[in-house]
Amino acid sequence: MKIHSVFSALLLILVASCASRKEILYMQDAKDVGNAEINYQTPTIQPNDILKINVETLIPEAAVPYNKGTLQGMQPQNLQVLQLDGYLVSLENTIKFPVLGEISTKDLTTMQLEEDLKQRLVDGGHLLNPKVNVRLINAKVTILGEVNQPGTYTFTEQNITVLQALGYAGDLTINGRRNDVLMTREADGIRKVTHLDLTSAEFMNSDYYFIRPNDVIVVNQNNPRVKNAGFIGDIGTVLTIASLALSVTILLTR
Repeated sequence: MKIHSVFSALLLILVASCASRKEILYMQDAKDVGNAEINYQTPTIQPNDILKINVETLIPEAAVPYNKGTLQGMQPQNLQVLQLDGYLVSLENTIKFPVLGEISTKDLTTMQLEEDLKQRLVDGGHLLNPKVNVRLINAKVTILGEVNQPGTYTFTEQNITVLQALGYAGDLTINGRRNDVLMTREADGIRKVTHLDLTSAEFMNSDYYFIRPNDVIVVNQNNPRVKNAGFIGDIGTVLTIASLALSVTILLTR
């Protein structure tokens, strides 16, 4: 009777320490979602963004006064140098542009800022038919919690998805809570926190499918991991305890 009680307790411990298939697999209902149009996003420029702005004309020398730092045609050797040579957006959503002075970036995307600068250069008689390119060069996402390589990651693409971002961090560990991933987003002076269920494909249709610069992703521990924290670390520990308990029980029942 005592042996039966011991094994029953051990069985309960093993069950509590295991995650179910439903908790581990991604996008389990993907076949039911079907095809959907991809809604690419172009976020607005935010304070502390660093912009690389390049102005070109048919006569390269004419555009030199409107390009910051390196001369037109010369390329910095790495991203850090590129960032130092860029335009830091102030807390008031402005940049200081050569010749033109202070320019507002509030509520503008990079493409809209390109058009705004081009129009200013033409209307002010500065340049004839200029080409303006604006690019965000310090986009980053922070990924914390139950992932293999937590940290802050820089990306240069205009659009990356949540799954791509988690790929930078080496994917979730087996103990990561896939059905309740937290995402914090700050945009236009407002902080938003949302919960993503990666076990359902529905999250791909939300506004949070694509990462925005400065997003923070937090993967909490799943229930089995939380229950076992500081109690039983792995299956090896369980087997050791089981062996000791069985030995003690046999000795006591002799």
